[in-house]
Amino acid sequence: MPTDLLFRADAYERECSATVLDVNERGGIVLDRTVFYAQGGGQPGDKGVIEVGAQPIVIATTVYDQADKGIVVHVPAEGQAQAAAGSTVTAKLDWGTRFARMRIHTALHLLSCVLAYPVTGGAIGEGEGRLDFDIPDAGLDKEELTAKLQALVDRDAKVGQRWITDEELAGNPGLVKTMSVKPPMGSGKVRLVEIEGIDLQPCGGTHVARTSEIGKVRVTAIEKKGKQNRRVRIGLV
Repeated sequence: MPTDLLFRADAYERECSATVLDVNERGGIVLDRTVFYAQGGGQPGDKGVIEVGAQPIVIATTVYDQADKGIVVHVPAEGQAQAAAGSTVTAKLDWGTRFARMRIHTALHLLSCVLAYPVTGGAIGEGEGRLDFDIPDAGLDKEELTAKLQALVDRDAKVGQRWITDEELAGNPGLVKTMSVKPPMGSGKVRLVEIEGIDLQPCGGTHVARTSEIGKVRVTAIEKKGKQNRRVRIGLV
């Protein structure tokens, strides 16, 4: 049974009650529903705790099951107690870490608008992130890019989502900016993240509700990664 991904409907939901469906041979916990984001698309898996009665199980990361990508596995830190299948638990996010990632992830979408080039890679961390661009000529200026990026943040644009079919996405290839990470297709529908008046692209990650929640952000480094590849790093201020 696929895991009910509550974060897709509301990325601000910090905890939920759930039932343990399974505990795999490595101690990974499978719940019927979760607020934890599973690693993917350059965004790390969430961490936090799963409370079983008064006993919290510290979750180090969250991933998709290798055999079934519809199932989310919560990976306990080393030395944690084990949950029992059938038990009712409460899953609680490390909210500070998640929210910082939401802010950076949304800022990276804006960066892909400031630099309208194909994206060859990317990664999201706590309070920092980066995108790699296929840029034939360099000449990028950190201060100029920072000013353009902050101007988009300050527009306080609404960030929302909508769904289209696999066929609709295939008919609109221009929506896909990433060359190395393909949008999650195969289930019949694809989630689009829309920053009102600014950006629209497929994405399965978590985002803030308005761009102003990103706060102050700046371009911290521009690195050459090959003949036509430039890595642009940003950080929250």
